Amino acid sequence: MGKFVHLLKLSVGTDSVQTLAEWQASRMAQGGDGLPRHVTRMWPKREAELLAGGSIFWVIKGMIQARQRILRLDEMDRGDGIRRCAIVLDPELHPTAASPRRPFQGWRYLKPEDAPPDLPKHRQNEDALPAELSAALAEIGVL
Repeated sequence: MGKFVHLLKLSVGTDSVQTLAEWQASRMAQGGDGLPRHVTRMWPKREAELLAGGSIFWVIKGMIQARQRILRLDEMDRGDGIRRCAIVLDPELHPTAASPRRPFQGWRYLKPEDAPPDLPKHRQNEDALPAELSAALAEIGVL
């Protein structure tokens, strides 16, 4: 695979990977094709790199906790004449190793080498640790 980059995005109002999955399963979060999408006002300048294998990494409660593959970027207009970008996502959410992140606005690009790994299959059904405990453990290098 060629050079690619990921997006890092806060999942505002989400309590867990499960609540993110539930939202994305709703009709409000999906397009006509049934795929979940995240709509934003800005169009990523690094579109080609995102589409070359990038994912969106979701920050939930101050921790990167999951990722989804980015399938495509669709132009969207909600009838107000404002061009928006719908980031169309693979419906499968991959839990990742918890990685603390401070709040930020919009999105950030994330280099593949800086992205947390997916959790191994045998750990994906574990209950998530409380955010404060995950952050403390990550800070000292245990997670």
